[in-house]
Amino acid sequence: MNHLLSIIIRTKNEERWIGLCLERIKSQNYKNHEIILVDSGSTDKTVAKAKRHGIDKLVIIDDYKPGKAINLGIEESKGEFIVILSAHCLPIKNDWLDELLEEISSLEELGGVYGKQVPMDFSSNEDKRDLLIVFGEDPRIQIKDSFFHNANSIIKKKVWEKIKFDDSASNIEDRLWAEEILKNNFKIKYTPKAAVYHYHGIHQSGDIKRLEGVTSIIEKITPKYKPGLLDPSKLNKCLVIPIRGTIPKFGKENLLEYISDSIFGNKLIDSFYVATDNIETSEIAKSLGYSISKIRDPYLSEPKRTIEDVHFWHLNILEKELDYHPDIIIHAEITFPFRKPNLLDELINSFLNSGADTVLPAKSEFSWAWQYLEGEKIIRLDEGDIPRQFKKSLLLGSHGLGCITHAEVVRKNTLVGNKVFLQQIKDQISFLEVRDQKDADYIYQKMKSV
Repeated sequence: MNHLLSIIIRTKNEERWIGLCLERIKSQNYKNHEIILVDSGSTDKTVAKAKRHGIDKLVIIDDYKPGKAINLGIEESKGEFIVILSAHCLPIKNDWLDELLEEISSLEELGGVYGKQVPMDFSSNEDKRDLLIVFGEDPRIQIKDSFFHNANSIIKKKVWEKIKFDDSASNIEDRLWAEEILKNNFKIKYTPKAAVYHYHGIHQSGDIKRLEGVTSIIEKITPKYKPGLLDPSKLNKCLVIPIRGTIPKFGKENLLEYISDSIFGNKLIDSFYVATDNIETSEIAKSLGYSISKIRDPYLSEPKRTIEDVHFWHLNILEKELDYHPDIIIHAEITFPFRKPNLLDELINSFLNSGADTVLPAKSEFSWAWQYLEGEKIIRLDEGDIPRQFKKSLLLGSHGLGCITHAEVVRKNTLVGNKVFLQQIKDQISFLEVRDQKDADYIYQKMKSV
């Protein structure tokens, strides 16, 4: 079979996933396909990223309805079979398209086929439960059951020409379509073979404790696919070290030189940048192997400017002037000379495995701690005067030691997204900070005297 397949991908602010999705499509054994992106007003870099990875057609929809978006995409298609894939679904195997085509071609009366969906490792217990229960290991032909899920599906275009998706439906457009398909004597098929990873589920609500128990059992008896993890090699990871002014000396070395082994030793990072306002600092950085995108604007060194402002500016330069589009930004500062080797790799792995927007290293703290509220009122943060073994620790994050976040988060002029994961680091020496030349001299002399 060498039929042309038209792959319809609907998007809105899917920058985090679209590149991975398209790369999985490009890696398919079956090459006779076109990719049609139907975007409904993305405000992030979804469309630009999709174009870089390669799409054949772009359809823009203003008044979004899910069925309408599919219909518009199909109207632009040339294939006799239509593959519908959510932008955040990742085909697991390279024969995913072959399997979909084989299934839809197996019976003349089939109108549509939908494939298995497997949770990501960081999917919630609720979502894992839903996906593992609904998408089982047994294929089935549906004659009366109108369940159909077009996040991972294929339909016959000649069937769609008779029965299109409901343009006005605000949701479950796939099930409404399947209901009409069955009424017209076509059949629906579910196949477990054409599987994709999908990070969220299909239902809402549920008791968290109960979900944990249910999913732990289901995961143990699900034989074929384990929950998915993101492959770090498929995402571009850019480290940025902001430095204002000249670099403090740490003995005979400057502080940037001193920390460089602990920075370059991380194997998962693709590019290393220093963002500085100082020519001398930039030359030192380049001699050590760092890249300089551009000497940063003087206003970024004003007292009220933040690290977030620097990263926002720097990412803008990378994307717009250098045409470099990282997926992940790693923030690190030179003020942590005793950062343990491979710490940033450890944080990157936690970032990919947790599904967090941002990952920070954190240390456990059992000290007495208060926070000022309005006026002179303070509130105690720790649990009080109880023995440490019975006390919950506070977690103190250190973004300067290392902060891993999505480029889309940085583009909002922040380093911290909504979902934060704190990676506890037991090596307390890593958190020792050197803020200026006076600190550097003091600590260096103490080291020499030991």
